[in-house]
Amino acid sequence: MASHYEMFASVVTGVEQLTPLIKRFTFKRQDGQNFPQFNGGSHIIVKMNDQLSNAYSLMSCAQDLSTYQVCVRKDVEGKGGSVYMHEQCNEGCEILISEPKNLFPLAENGAKHILIAGGIGITPFVPQMDELAARGADYELHYAYRSLEHAALLQELKQKHAEHIFSYVDSDGKCLDLDQLISAQPKGTHVYVCGPKPMIDAVIDRCNFHRYRDEYIHWEQFASTVPEDGEAFTVVLAKSNQQVEVQCNQTILQAIEALNIDVECLCREGVCGTCETAILEGEAEHFDQYLSDDEKASQQSMMICVSRAKGKRLVLDL
Repeated sequence: MASHYEMFASVVTGVEQLTPLIKRFTFKRQDGQNFPQFNGGSHIIVKMNDQLSNAYSLMSCAQDLSTYQVCVRKDVEGKGGSVYMHEQCNEGCEILISEPKNLFPLAENGAKHILIAGGIGITPFVPQMDELAARGADYELHYAYRSLEHAALLQELKQKHAEHIFSYVDSDGKCLDLDQLISAQPKGTHVYVCGPKPMIDAVIDRCNFHRYRDEYIHWEQFASTVPEDGEAFTVVLAKSNQQVEVQCNQTILQAIEALNIDVECLCREGVCGTCETAILEGEAEHFDQYLSDDEKASQQSMMICVSRAKGKRLVLDL
């Protein structure tokens, strides 16, 4: 059921402006100890205050645990976390950092590994490329971005992985041909994608078209994908027998919090697992990235920060 994260009191020791919209933040633990070990694809939850917390991919060196690093893209239309990080999180700020969790790990083996990144989606691939290089694996990074000024981390990556990197710049009219790329790979290739939802959907579509098995397709996206035209429904809280009306523009979590009922949720994007709640009656329409496909199909639990009811009524173990 609900996932619990160990949290570490930390301090911001570095803030770098990498692009007009992206900053890199470096954190150290306040007790002077190392952070927990992690591998490429891991994320942490950065808890800024009681109202704001976001999940970010770790992109620091997995061999140096004295610090953690994340990159944050400023999104003025988001839920406020990225704006807070850009405008209020400076060197010396105290902040809570969670232990790492990995929903986007590298496959243990495979003929080849193709990494496809769009914009800020480059971040989980930074430690993954180091990991693949250390393995002696066959790998390539295909990185698409709007213009050179938005190419976060590209020059740093080229210093270590130049011959493995292929870039595509919108402003130069150079586009990534996903069909050509995916169709040309040898059997047993793993494909990983992180970036905007249209890119993720396109990669999955081309992999399916070329008959890639599901276990060879890997993707990560921290922005929730809940449709904006959902219907209203009723949630019954079994422990108190309260009925909560969830409007079309609300999440279950928001509707419950409006009743001053406190539910733990760190990410509010369906990736951390802290708000996982048992389903007692009804079925959920799942929009999280935490549960596996089998777990979603079982309809035993749901992430109430993003997932919704399939019908007009749900009974939850709350």
